[in-house]
Amino acid sequence: MIKRIVTHPGGAHKDDFLACSLMVSQFGVPVYRREPTVEDLADQETCVIDVGGEHEPSRLNFDHHQFPRDYQPTCALTLILQYLDLYEDACLFCDWLETTEWMDTRGPMETAKWLSVSRDAMAQLNSPVDMTVIRRFSQSQEYQKGDVIWELMKMIGDDLIQFITSMREKLDFLKEHVAFWKISEGSDAEAAYLPRVESLPEDVSSGMIRYILTLKRASVVALVYPDRRGSGFGLSRMNDSKSMEFTRITDEPDVHFAHNRGFIAKTTATSEERLKELLGKSYLSRV
Repeated sequence: MIKRIVTHPGGAHKDDFLACSLMVSQFGVPVYRREPTVEDLADQETCVIDVGGEHEPSRLNFDHHQFPRDYQPTCALTLILQYLDLYEDACLFCDWLETTEWMDTRGPMETAKWLSVSRDAMAQLNSPVDMTVIRRFSQSQEYQKGDVIWELMKMIGDDLIQFITSMREKLDFLKEHVAFWKISEGSDAEAAYLPRVESLPEDVSSGMIRYILTLKRASVVALVYPDRRGSGFGLSRMNDSKSMEFTRITDEPDVHFAHNRGFIAKTTATSEERLKELLGKSYLSRV
C-alpha cells in the first residue's frame, strides 16, 4: 500500500507534476519534494517519481533520467501511465502527451524541430495556467490533503483518468454500434452512422471522431449521430471535410438547423432511408 510520494525538489516540470497528480488521484497520499534516501528507494510503501536513478515499478521507483541518450522520449508521466495500465489509451486520446514527452527529454529546440514549427511558436503556446500551477508546486516541500495544490493535483489526476477511461468506454461502445454508409454511387465517400440506442455516451460526436481516426478510415467524410437535444439526428463533417455542405439542405422540411458555414445540421428525421437522402443532398462530388 502506497503511503507517500517523493519527487525531486527545486524546479518542477509538467511531467513530474502530472505523474504525481495521477498517483495522488489513485492513492490519496501526501507528496514530499526532496531527494530520496536509500530507504525511500527500497521502501515499497514509498513511490519515488522523476528522481532516484532507477525505474523499478515493483519497488515503486519511476525515474527516466538514467535511460540512454537516444532512448525513445520517455518521461516520468510515461512511466506512471504505464504502471496504471493507461499509457496505450493515453497515447490514443491525449494529443498533448507525446509533445510533453519530447519537451521533457529533448527540450524546446528539438521538440520544435520535431513538430516542424519555430522555436518562437513553442513559447507562443505557453499558458499562464500551466506556469502558475507548476511554479506554485515548486515552492513547497510537502503537500497534504487539504492543501490547495494537493487538492488541485487530485482534481487534475481524477479528470485525466476519467477522460482516458471514458474515452475507452466510448470507443468500445462505438465499435459495437457504428455502421458505415456509402454516401454516393461512384464515390468512396462514407458516413459513420450511430443509431439511437440505450445508454448513449455523452458527447458522442467527439467520440466518433476519435473512433474514426483510430480506424484510419480516410473515406469517412460525415458523421450521423443521435441529437442530444431532440429525438432526431445530427449531421456533421468529419475533420471538416469540405465535401459535405449542409447548407444545401437548409430548406428541407425536416431540417430545423443548418449552420451557415455548412459544417453541421440537425434534422427530425429518424429513418435510415431519409438520413441517407439528406447526406446525398449535402455531398459535393467535386471539391
